[in-house]
Amino acid sequence: MVLNAAGRQVLADLCGVDSAVLARALPSWEHGDAALGPEGGAEKPAAVWRVGGAVAGPVAFGCRLCAARRTGVPVRWVRYAAGWERVCVRHGRWQLDADADQELEYLDLRSLPEVVVAQRRWAGVARRAVRGGVERERVFALAYAVVARWWEQALYWEEEKVWPRRLHLVAGGDAGGELERWRIVGRDAVIFPEVVAVADALLDPVMVQLVWGDSGAERPRPLRADGAFCRALGERVGRPWLGPVAATDYGGPLIVWMGAVVRARRGHNRPDPYAKDPWWVRQELQPATMAGQLRVRAKEKKAPGSGTNWRAAVPAEQRFLITNLLNEAEEQVLLLRGAQVGPTADAARYLLETLSRGTELLDRALVQIMAAAVNAGVRLEEVARWARLSPDEAAEILGAYRGADSQ
Repeated sequence: MVLNAAGRQVLADLCGVDSAVLARALPSWEHGDAALGPEGGAEKPAAVWRVGGAVAGPVAFGCRLCAARRTGVPVRWVRYAAGWERVCVRHGRWQLDADADQELEYLDLRSLPEVVVAQRRWAGVARRAVRGGVERERVFALAYAVVARWWEQALYWEEEKVWPRRLHLVAGGDAGGELERWRIVGRDAVIFPEVVAVADALLDPVMVQLVWGDSGAERPRPLRADGAFCRALGERVGRPWLGPVAATDYGGPLIVWMGAVVRARRGHNRPDPYAKDPWWVRQELQPATMAGQLRVRAKEKKAPGSGTNWRAAVPAEQRFLITNLLNEAEEQVLLLRGAQVGPTADAARYLLETLSRGTELLDRALVQIMAAAVNAGVRLEEVARWARLSPDEAAEILGAYRGADSQ
């Protein structure tokens, strides 16, 4: 509940506590005037209900060990806590969101000192943001969006070794058959060191100058996959191979930030006021919350054999194989768009071979998807209709696939 000025005074009088003390104790204390609109300036007390997280930020569990140390009782408690305030440094715990309707309150970080170090490092990053005239919340939100997007893509990165190790550690040693759930619950803790490193990099004038150089400076050119900025960013997060991957994630928050930096440097005047604001994260690029992801997962598990929900029942290994096949097929199609040189016969042969290879990969992906859907509980007739086959043809293809797989 948020109150206008008159209401806050009434509450302070009833409690016998000074308003300044209540302002420190209640994060939503000063938000009442804006939430109430015209009624906020009324002389009579007024109040309105609001979701706490929408007014004062995310709500997280507090550390029970800290509560026991101060009160003698290890009670459950919650608090408003931003993404950079989740580590209990004293006890090595990551405090999870309190609105996600799941049983865990914290993740054990005793085997992950780099996460604790990252929270200490954030204090310096926040001070740099303030000196640069940027709100720390906006810097963190952008860095978080960048790294969370990498997290979704990293499931298919063969070079990525750090995040899987951390994820298994916060899961108690092995995420096992609940990999999908642990990827949701453990995401924010696992990626936190990289979020802080990216935030630090985005505030660094040297890194901003690299973006300007990659854009061609006064002689504009498209940003390249081997640009110096993304290469340096990959090195800062301990992944020298990440540069080209990040540089070609067109439409992602990092590329949007780079474009805004360049436009602001060149002084482009565009009607969209956010076009030159590097720290604005569009809603569609903001990461899904843990609570939102868990709700979606719960709905999909209720009916794994209906509609699109059957995907939730497909093992992670099979999803990984299907995705790789589709990515390879996409690469083959992209090769067809390149300019062909040489004799006509050679060019035609190359095009046909590339097209044949892409078609073969798509056929293999189709069979894998059909098998995954049937195994997840989708009726054969429905799978056949999706693949534009008769039920007999689909059964024959799946029978041949299973026979080959068992050999």
